[in-house]
Amino acid sequence: MTRASRSGLRGLAAAGAVLCLTAGPQRAATAGPADTPAGYAFAADARRIDGAADAADAEPLKTGATYRSSLPRDGTLYYRLDLDAVSTAYVSVTAVPRPGGEVTAADGIRVFLRDADGGSCDSGTANFGAARSPRPVTAWGEREASPGATRCQDAGAYYLVVQRSRPQDSPPDAWDLELATASEPGLARTAARNTPGTWDSATPGPPAGTPVRRRGGDGFAKAAPVGEGAWRDDIRPGQTLFYKVPLDWGRRVYATAELAAGEEGGGYATAALQLALHNPVRGRVDSAAAGYSGRRTAADLGPVPPVAYDNRYAVAGRVSAMRFAGSYYLVVHLAQQVADDFGDGPFGLTLRVRLLGTAGAGPGYAGEPVPRGLFSVAGRDREAAAGPGEGGSGDLAMTAVAVGGIGTGSLLLAGLGVWTAVARRRGA
Repeated sequence: MTRASRSGLRGLAAAGAVLCLTAGPQRAATAGPADTPAGYAFAADARRIDGAADAADAEPLKTGATYRSSLPRDGTLYYRLDLDAVSTAYVSVTAVPRPGGEVTAADGIRVFLRDADGGSCDSGTANFGAARSPRPVTAWGEREASPGATRCQDAGAYYLVVQRSRPQDSPPDAWDLELATASEPGLARTAARNTPGTWDSATPGPPAGTPVRRRGGDGFAKAAPVGEGAWRDDIRPGQTLFYKVPLDWGRRVYATAELAAGEEGGGYATAALQLALHNPVRGRVDSAAAGYSGRRTAADLGPVPPVAYDNRYAVAGRVSAMRFAGSYYLVVHLAQQVADDFGDGPFGLTLRVRLLGTAGAGPGYAGEPVPRGLFSVAGRDREAAAGPGEGGSGDLAMTAVAVGGIGTGSLLLAGLGVWTAVARRRGA
């Protein structure tokens, strides 16, 4: 397809042409050149809910549930959370703009958690960034239950508030939203509020083993399980792929995404390849981006600390977010502008994952999180994520995915690259 043809299609999308936002149960291994990349795959059990124009009319969000909603360009939405006085509550909001549209670098979403009197408990933002490529972006907030704290500690009604970051510059169409809630119990024994321990922040070496084909998922709920090793797939401009990595207490992850050289065109796409790490409640840990000139390029996450309860007391967001065990998410996006200079692809993608540290015991919770098991790693998760670096084989990993039913569209595809290491916060 010519650059003019691609621009024409984007113009139709901006004018209101209907585009499919949600992928089917299984994404085809190779789409046609003119196909729009698969949209975001919402959780199958996500409940429909409408945001209210004010707190008085806000509908309640049940802890541990996932919801679908819609965010207009102008206006602010309210949702209610009924919280106890002993659990820390988390809520994430993933905004999904229409594929092929136009967005600005500063546009995105803002979320706020407020108490019944309107006092602020926490806030978060997520923006599209320098590539100005529409993609799923996730912001998160928390209501921390902490002995000695004086704000946002009472049981009762709290409010999640959602709005666009730059409504005056935002596309006119509504954005779909996925809202996920969770709670973390207090500790069985009151512990001192310790600062995080020291850790080795040196950039690790590459994982051993041959890259394994593993198809990335189209959303958090469909994230493909991966462990230590190299994993391959294809990615198209405008597409976002999701993977999940099981991390025990005491372990840490390092990852890089490599994009293969293009077969046509020339030029330069700013921040074309984006890689982000999210924690089990979908909170952003860290992110990285790399420009693309048609040559092989890589986006590397900086080293993060081992999972530890005390990390939450750190000032740096990329340390604070590594506060519990469970499934961490690696999210890869290829900017839609890449198609303007280098064609519609697909492009070979290699995801390299290194797991470090020794698994240890948790902090000793007084109860169970909601959803149950959110902050632990089950044996089936380790088996499904098994890769060459952890003694597993590609066939075993594929079989585990098929038998365990962990996300249709989870077996990945293509592209071997070189390991690069560039060391690089709960980011926007």
